Amino acid sequence: MMDAANWVLRVNDRIAGLVTEMSDDLAGLGPDAQRFTEYAGQALSGGKRFRALFCALGYASLNPELPESLELVAAGLEYFHAAALAHDDIMDKSDTRRGRPAAHRHFQSVHESEAWSRDSAHYGVSAALLVGDYLLAGSDLAVARGLAEHANTTHARRARSEFDRMKLDVTVGQYLDIVEENAWPTVAPENALRRAETVVTYKSAKYSIEAPLIIGALLAGADDDFVDSIRRFALPLGDAFQLRDDLLGVFGDESITGKPVGDDIREGKRTVLIALAMPHLSNDERDLLNTTLGNTNASLSQVTEVMRLLEETQARSQVEERINAAFSEAMLALNSIPVHENARDSWRDFAERVVRRDS
Repeated sequence: MMDAANWVLRVNDRIAGLVTEMSDDLAGLGPDAQRFTEYAGQALSGGKRFRALFCALGYASLNPELPESLELVAAGLEYFHAAALAHDDIMDKSDTRRGRPAAHRHFQSVHESEAWSRDSAHYGVSAALLVGDYLLAGSDLAVARGLAEHANTTHARRARSEFDRMKLDVTVGQYLDIVEENAWPTVAPENALRRAETVVTYKSAKYSIEAPLIIGALLAGADDDFVDSIRRFALPLGDAFQLRDDLLGVFGDESITGKPVGDDIREGKRTVLIALAMPHLSNDERDLLNTTLGNTNASLSQVTEVMRLLEETQARSQVEERINAAFSEAMLALNSIPVHENARDSWRDFAERVVRRDS
């Protein structure tokens, strides 16, 4: 099996080097710029490095010797993930991330503690947007360097195309997510589930699992048939990954997830979980759900009542069933991917990690 722990250490070393390099390059701009770059670097700490791991897994499926150039590409994928989280927290009005203040809240508190002029909340959002942009710049820098150092330029070009497509998918998927949060009163109930499923795939599933796997495989020389076989595995697994995330966003343990109980309810996320519950609610229950979703000031009792509805309508159990079905589909597809058995064990292990997690 692939040595996942060692690979994470290698990628973390690369990330640390890039963080220091980017910060040092801008140190001449003064202490305010230094404080900004240092915070952006901290946004890369923690996390499970799923994207870096799946990138390595894709490469190792054809070649067990993971090159140094792949470390940079994997680091770039983690930079991209950190950027997406910074932007996502703004759009979702999330107060916390991994148990710490979200970027916009952090910079809002900086503004307040310094007693600066104008609107502290607006300053926080503006600074957090730029943190995300800075991390995107770091992502492109790391990936470009890794591909430039890669031994085979044809493989590198194909991997770059997949990386570029991934960025497009995530951007539009994120937009579709905020559409759902705002357009729901005009959406026909029979269309809500399909629309929520599209968000699952394009906002998260593709960039969390599919793209990293394929980028790694392409760099190792995967042909089109091999890539197609990976997609048949990665898409259902990615969907299961995001559905698990949706459950954790409502029912997760705050001490483990780093987010308050029912956080997705206050953020107004119109997920598959919500779409499955809606048809089984009375008019009064539907009104309660609709008035609580997106209410950042919702009380714990209101959130708890919505959680009860999601349990009683069996929406939660139906999402669990969907996770299990998607995982089974991925495992079935894995059997058709032409990798040796040692590699196949790693694929199964990683798939279990992303689906059976508690944070």
